[in-house]
Amino acid sequence: MRCPKCGNLNDKVIDSRIVRNGDVIRRRRLCLNCGYRFTTYEEVVKASLRVIKRDGRHEELDRHKLQAGIERACEKRPISVQQIESLVDEIIGELDSEYEREVPSTVIGEKVMERLEKLDEVAYVRFASVYRRFRDVNQFLSEVEGLIGRE
Repeated sequence: MRCPKCGNLNDKVIDSRIVRNGDVIRRRRLCLNCGYRFTTYEEVVKASLRVIKRDGRHEELDRHKLQAGIERACEKRPISVQQIESLVDEIIGELDSEYEREVPSTVIGEKVMERLEKLDEVAYVRFASVYRRFRDVNQFLSEVEGLIGRE
């Protein structure tokens, strides 16, 4: 691994830890030339999933885009960053095990809504309003009434 400070290729690993449920290894390294310490991450590279959008377009599954959508729904709610990251990890892990190459966007949306409903009802309704494309207040109210009816 090339040292980000001096560019030397000689280093030694001084610490390794498993992160993200065993999917990634975090390594602390020490440059043998300048003594600079830096971190690298190692993970298995596999063919990424492609998302089939509602309009038929295909795009690569973007973890950051998924997380940003969930974070937007959870804004100003008592939900920690760790809870959101673990929710995203869960969803992506499930998709990787259930689908080989392509996954419909509707499946992703339903998985997010299923988890948000259990986590926080306000975040669930926020996400649902965008995902289901509510056109007016009545659709919003019927979703909230459906939540109340389930309790």
